[in-house]
Amino acid sequence: MIEVEGLQLAYQFGRGQRGGERSQEAIAELSLRVERGESLAIIGPSGCGKTSLLYVLAGIRRPTAGSVRIAGEEVRGPRRDVALILQDIGLLPWKTVWKNVVLGLELNGGLDQAHLARVEAILKELGLAELRGRYPAQLSGGQKKRVGLARALAVEPEVLLMDEPLAFLDEQTKEEIQDSILQLWQERKERLTMVLVTHDIEEAVFLGERIAVLTPRPARMKALLENPGMGAVEYRRSPEFYELVRRLRELL
Repeated sequence: MIEVEGLQLAYQFGRGQRGGERSQEAIAELSLRVERGESLAIIGPSGCGKTSLLYVLAGIRRPTAGSVRIAGEEVRGPRRDVALILQDIGLLPWKTVWKNVVLGLELNGGLDQAHLARVEAILKELGLAELRGRYPAQLSGGQKKRVGLARALAVEPEVLLMDEPLAFLDEQTKEEIQDSILQLWQERKERLTMVLVTHDIEEAVFLGERIAVLTPRPARMKALLENPGMGAVEYRRSPEFYELVRRLRELL
């Protein structure tokens, strides 16, 4: 589904004192494959290039070298079948919950009855149905995260990219939304591929069928771990869960 081959990304910073281009390498020779319907979690040191990798997958950044393909097609820009949830969610403060959720659908050509029914179902799944008329300023942090997730799912993406989607939440709220993400992905597993970037090792183990560990910048693949126990809410309390968390802490 997602094929990354020899990916390199460098940021240009203009010219130095001697007239040459100044640059900083964010990703170096990274290769990765994510199968259709798989959930991959990506972790690594702060500033290592995790978010840069998501931007390349989303078509927001063009790689310096290498290739990225989704469903066999080279990524040359943003795609309708790829949804990206950023850390700050990016809700429009002057739009209600409903208007924020349907925004992507409206930009893609408008709403029909099937779209309306799908949005209604997603709002119910995420416990947002009664909040449809509220504005972002009237929502809690957890509710805003759920609205961002609903907006992404409303366009029925084949690939869902998430960059620290549950940052700055208390542990109880975070676990509740993690449970919701797991359930929503499992219900759509035949058609939804999920890539999650996170600093939270427990979150990576809970939501990733495989876990990619990146090196400090520039990002390279340090390890790629299988996580066969992932998929049940109860896994979070199991010895296998804590053993994998321990292994990842050692790798980092």
